[in-house]
Amino acid sequence: MARVGLDKNVIVERAAGLANERGLDNITLKIIADEFGVQSPSLYNHINSLDDLKKSLMLYGWKQVETKLLLAVVGVSGYDALRAMCYAFYEYATDNPGVFNAMLWYNKFQDEETHNATKQLFGVLFKIMGTLNIPEETINHLIRTFRGFLEGYALLVNNGAFGNPASIKESFDLSVEVLLAGIQNLERESKI
Repeated sequence: MARVGLDKNVIVERAAGLANERGLDNITLKIIADEFGVQSPSLYNHINSLDDLKKSLMLYGWKQVETKLLLAVVGVSGYDALRAMCYAFYEYATDNPGVFNAMLWYNKFQDEETHNATKQLFGVLFKIMGTLNIPEETINHLIRTFRGFLEGYALLVNNGAFGNPASIKESFDLSVEVLLAGIQNLERESKI
């Protein structure tokens, strides 16, 4: 019999906390079941497998990032909005390393639910970029550039991979400004 009050949302929320504390690869259904004082098979009333849980964590993370990024751009536009989104994403990814690792599973799950998890977020990003004088094809490339930079930088930070004593924050600040300056340069070239 399933524990009263135990549902998929509660399980995913606790799994997110455990993933952030212990690392995504250290999460098992047994560990989660132990957290709730139930047997592992009881979890199958709410989730299908460990992969199903990781997919749920991925969706959970992207939904949280979407909310955080949308709040970050309220009242700002253009380059200020892009900058705000970069910092909001970086903060979430480094504050939630386990969930962030689950978010990187995004392309493993190709279904409508996964696509919808980032649809609004990328829609807002396209609208912000659309206010700049940059061709749509270039915008697609720039969004990939931002994603690669933000996800890669957060992964390096989360794994302690920067060995140089230079300030990680100062490096991030500079990197964001270099990206934005590059886009401004593309915009100037488009006007010629």
